Amino acid sequence: SAHLPGANLSETSSGRARKRKSAFRSGAELQEAALRLLDRHQNLNDLLLEVEDSVKPGGQGGVEHQEVSSESFIVSVLQEQASRLGVPTAILAAKNAVTNIERICQASASPFQVPLLNLDQRKRLSCLLQTVKDLLANNVFCRSLFCQEMWKMKDPPVLEAVWHLHRGDIVGLGELLESNLAAPAVVEWLCNSLCGLCEQVEESSGDVELAGRILSDFAILFLQNGFQQTSELGRKLEFKNVPYCHSSFHFSHCVFVLLFWGTGVLDAVGKEKQEDVSTLQAMRFWLNVFNVSVYKSAVHPDSLQQFFRHTLTEVLTYNPLLRVSDAIHMQKEWSFTRTCSLLTTLYRKMFMAFSAKELIGQLQQVLETHEVNWQHVLSCVSTLVVCQAEAEQLFKDLLRHLLIKAFENFDMENMITAFLIARQAALEGPAVFMPYSEWFKASFGSSGGHHGSSKKALVFLFEFLSELVPFEAAPYLKVHIMYPPFVPTKHRSILLEYITLAKTRLADLKVAIEDMGLYEDLSSTDESVQPQGQALRDVEKALQIFENTRKIPTSVIEASIFRRPYYTSWFLPALLRPRVLPKTPDARMAFIDSLKSADKIPSNLYSTYMQACCAMKEKMLQDESKVETSHSKEPVEQLKAELAELKTLIVDQAKYKDVPAQIAVISDRLTSILGHSSDENEAATLNSPIQVDISAPRLEPSHQSVVDLLLTSFCQNLIAASYFNPPDRQGPCLSLFVKMMCGHRNLLPALLGRLCQLIYHQGPSLNDAHILGLAAFVIHLSECRALIPEMKASWGISEPVSEKVLSISEYWNCLLVCRTEESFAFCMRFCTAAASYLMCKFPSYSCEDLCALLPPSLVKKLQYIVPRLSLEARGILCEEAKTDLIWSSLSCPSLNYKRASLCLWKQARFQELLKEKALQLSFREWLLLELEVYPEKDILSASERQDFHYWAIYQWYLPAPSASGGCDGDLEKACGIIINTILDSSQRNIERLNEMVLELGCRRKLLSGCLDAQRHFLFEILQERLKDRKHSSALGEQLWRQQELLLHRRILVGLPASALIVTCRKGKKTMLDCEDFFHFVNLELKNVCSRGYALSYDITAHFFRGLLNASLDCEESAEAVNDVLTACQTRCPIVLFSAALWWPRLEPVLCSQWKRLFGAPLAEELERLRERQSSATSFLSSGMVFPLSGPPWISAAFLHCTIQQQSPHGWERNALKRLGTDTEQLLVSLLFFSLMDLISAKIAPKEGVDFQTSLEWSLVILQCLEERGMSWPLLFHSAEKGDKYCVLHSTASDCHIRLLPLAFYSLTPCFHQELLTREHTFLYVALDLYIQLLRLFVERKDLLRQSPDTGDPLEVISTARQFLFSVIPQCPAPSFGNIQPLLATCEELDPELGAALLHFSRPAAAMELDEELVLF
Repeated sequence: SAHLPGANLSETSSGRARKRKSAFRSGAELQEAALRLLDRHQNLNDLLLEVEDSVKPGGQGGVEHQEVSSESFIVSVLQEQASRLGVPTAILAAKNAVTNIERICQASASPFQVPLLNLDQRKRLSCLLQTVKDLLANNVFCRSLFCQEMWKMKDPPVLEAVWHLHRGDIVGLGELLESNLAAPAVVEWLCNSLCGLCEQVEESSGDVELAGRILSDFAILFLQNGFQQTSELGRKLEFKNVPYCHSSFHFSHCVFVLLFWGTGVLDAVGKEKQEDVSTLQAMRFWLNVFNVSVYKSAVHPDSLQQFFRHTLTEVLTYNPLLRVSDAIHMQKEWSFTRTCSLLTTLYRKMFMAFSAKELIGQLQQVLETHEVNWQHVLSCVSTLVVCQAEAEQLFKDLLRHLLIKAFENFDMENMITAFLIARQAALEGPAVFMPYSEWFKASFGSSGGHHGSSKKALVFLFEFLSELVPFEAAPYLKVHIMYPPFVPTKHRSILLEYITLAKTRLADLKVAIEDMGLYEDLSSTDESVQPQGQALRDVEKALQIFENTRKIPTSVIEASIFRRPYYTSWFLPALLRPRVLPKTPDARMAFIDSLKSADKIPSNLYSTYMQACCAMKEKMLQDESKVETSHSKEPVEQLKAELAELKTLIVDQAKYKDVPAQIAVISDRLTSILGHSSDENEAATLNSPIQVDISAPRLEPSHQSVVDLLLTSFCQNLIAASYFNPPDRQGPCLSLFVKMMCGHRNLLPALLGRLCQLIYHQGPSLNDAHILGLAAFVIHLSECRALIPEMKASWGISEPVSEKVLSISEYWNCLLVCRTEESFAFCMRFCTAAASYLMCKFPSYSCEDLCALLPPSLVKKLQYIVPRLSLEARGILCEEAKTDLIWSSLSCPSLNYKRASLCLWKQARFQELLKEKALQLSFREWLLLELEVYPEKDILSASERQDFHYWAIYQWYLPAPSASGGCDGDLEKACGIIINTILDSSQRNIERLNEMVLELGCRRKLLSGCLDAQRHFLFEILQERLKDRKHSSALGEQLWRQQELLLHRRILVGLPASALIVTCRKGKKTMLDCEDFFHFVNLELKNVCSRGYALSYDITAHFFRGLLNASLDCEESAEAVNDVLTACQTRCPIVLFSAALWWPRLEPVLCSQWKRLFGAPLAEELERLRERQSSATSFLSSGMVFPLSGPPWISAAFLHCTIQQQSPHGWERNALKRLGTDTEQLLVSLLFFSLMDLISAKIAPKEGVDFQTSLEWSLVILQCLEERGMSWPLLFHSAEKGDKYCVLHSTASDCHIRLLPLAFYSLTPCFHQELLTREHTFLYVALDLYIQLLRLFVERKDLLRQSPDTGDPLEVISTARQFLFSVIPQCPAPSFGNIQPLLATCEELDPELGAALLHFSRPAAAMELDEELVLF
């Protein structure tokens, strides 16, 4: 029959219609004519391709023509042809359709069959399939024959054609596959087609979508049939259990095909670099069948999990040829970043179908029931621990379970499984799993370990460890040696035997145990670290410990003794690397000097080091350009590339699952730049703080560039992700990123130092994006706080406390300061951003959970700043606000942080958070923050600040309960907190809180009752602070008390003067009570008086002003003042002595105040004080008689002070002679005051008292006493209550009393023979003071500081000793009668002097002495 090339039935008909009118009156006539034509020119194959919706002849003149259906036309043609051939129409149609498909598939220009059609083939196939659909609709097409004929074609069908048949519901893939009984051939065809499909896709990117649809449709079909649900049996039917005749048999084989092709992936593991690029790309495309999203609702979840579970099992058990010994040796090559990306991608895709718990359960089941491929198992462990945040704890539980089973049954398999998994997980770093050494110590380092139950268990453990030894890498052997399992003493030989074996293995590996580092990184599996590199790490660690303790580390001392080869060959050369020495000695120089002083550095080595340093300095001076060590840029560039890739994942929610893997890659890049951390496994290292100098943080340039890259990446990722989603929909990406950073311990010092630079030093200059990013970073750092050691922060030498150990939460408190207008604004912006980010990031968290993540200092800063800067926030009622409103206010371009902070403050949820005890800002903390503010640079004006103080104290903290940091409405409590806080803060500007204290003090109510029931809360607070303070040294105690008392004095002077005195009622009379003040002065305050017997002017004047002010409340003011001053004579004479010292300045102040307050003559006792001053002046200037009235020591004080205030004229001696006869106590008191000045000149030379002048004046007074034969030695005796001179001793400071022996032996030129015979107590006093002098030198020699005026303290002691040796033989026998209590002590401290005393204390000896003296 003839062929009509290119003739389309509809085109022919319509073309003729345009030329003339149709000759046929109906469609039936037209069809009959067409059949006659086709009968002469018949080609059914082409006919099946000639398809249109309908044949529509054109018409003219409005004449309608009937439509002829192409569908019925083709059916008619087929029926006519079938009847002639004597075959059914459906069979003829099926055969012709197959013939057409074969022609279409063979039309490709490619020499071999490809799985995808070209555009022309696709168009022709589409026409054919439309016709076949029509035939099916008319029931004239045989599917079964069609399927059989498809397999009889010369070449197998093209995969895309089969997919179109399946997709168009013409012939399902299942039906087509089952029609071919040659299953292996079908499997081979399908496998080859799928391979070709994946390979062809990479060549033509335009076909990617189509290929993906083909692959996903087939995968869905395989899962629907190969892993179908059989509810009637109540179980899942796996393909391997399906009978061979079952309809899903071929589908089961198709699943096998997928797995078989998957073996190409598994075979490629380890050979990724050797494979052709196109092959690898094809394999990656094939892995799309494991995308969970492909199956969506098309496959039952149980079937999907069954398929993935089976696939995971197949992967883990594929080709289990590796032995356990291979795994032990090679597992470090199977970490996440080193594993073939095809395998990790496969794992990550399969992980999407399960929870972490289910995955580890499946892994455990496979390990228990199958022979496994250890490379695949351990790479799966690495992928799981990196990509699943919950995996860490689940693996810990699994390891615990494995160890329990191992020791229950003494099963080696469970033991090796546990060790391999623990080591593999630890390879991924401490950010995702604990280091191996920590796990080993936790499991076996104590008696509570699994091995501690019996000797059998102990032997089992060491047998296991011993079997590992031939295959072990050096780092693991070092862990076992450095941190051995706990072994009872009686079984110690078992441990020693193992250690010997391990050391032998180390020797075989050419790793000498003697060359092991002092602080070796036992978690690192990097065996390339040579002793030189380890020694450098050891030096850095030793320096860090030395900086913290200022002592040579014990490990260094031990190494210098017990590990001498390593110490001398590696450690010292690493420490003594030549460098240009800094002008100010640094920690390294101090450490070297300490070692040199301890004879731990040979002299020749030290000399060589110093010469090399000098040579290097000279070379540097010659070459102005400083040569810095160049770092390879390649790893940094790789890090930049990986960080850029991370950004593309974080901004796309669909790619969040790929983030953990990318972060693991970034971690690997960081390791290549920074090296392994060296501080995970040494206990001292884990606990040693990170040094941060807040005043001037120092960073290595290489580390700073890396930290800047990471911080920039974090901020950019946050901003980019926030553009698309709020924080709560950004997944755990940023948390994982920060956790990874914290896992690099050697990065933390640079990271924390850089954050200090940015927040503390540059905070106010940061833009909004920086602040938002850093605030979020701080929140995520708080999530990882367990990975961050404490910090030792220093503020420079000017701070009272130069160093302080801080947690990460406390660190932020130090960096976020509120002192100036700029710092207030920055702190508010930063804290608002941090708190808002936290609440937006975790909207479903409870307050308790939020509290655990939010650094308390940030919330407390907000509680301080927001009410301070916003009137609306003071006592405002909270209102419920939407969380996203906070975030939108932060992320909008025109950022208003004041509005944002107020929005946050108003939130009910935030207010609820403020009720958490850990986050409440107490009154004390509020005061400390307020004390830090610089008033001249404050963001508030003086009046605004005063209003804020009033609100904060009276409306907020005073009425608030103490449980929330308030004062329970107790004014005394509030005042106590203020005083304690001011003292603790040691701030200069404490006076600006005086108004608060004044108002609090003025509101105290007058209390009725007995005076004894009154306790002045102020002095009770001050004395309480001085109790139970323990210091490491007596000097430390002394200096602390002195500093504290000076602060107390400042507080007292800063308070209203009347606050020193209590006004109370006794009966109907108002009285003034100064007992607490007197007690405080006598016990404590006198010890900060440099003159020894008088208080400073400020506190003296303050007391007298307060006395006059307080007397206003008394009915008889003058009488009240008199009563107090009279009581001073016995209760607190130092007040009167102070008045004597400062009277020229004090008198006009008091007289003016009295006149202003009362307008009456001075009170009697005040007038008496003025008269004493006047009498002393007149006595010295005009020769008048010096009147003696009242206690002689008060008159002596005025006389002494008047003499000191006048320039020496030389007539003081004559003035003393003019004193009356009954003046012994007056002269002795004068001697006492002059001796106090003498001591003051020694310990406080800046007070203006001259030592030599005071000594000469003391000798004058002493000579006067001697000339009058008056007794004075008891002045130096330790006075007890009731003694003649106890009043004088009670006024002197403890320091002056302790130094009385020094003053006594300064007077020896005036001691004469008559004194020895007249004063029988002299020897006792002299000996007692000598003993005190010795003790003073031994115990508190700091008080005997050398002075140009007094000479060497040892010289003073020598002088005293010579004096005693000279006078002992001259003392009469009665003088020896009362020295017996001192003999024992004297013999102990000075045996020679004790022997002399014993010798001359015998009567016979004394007689012999007298006879000898006569001879001379």
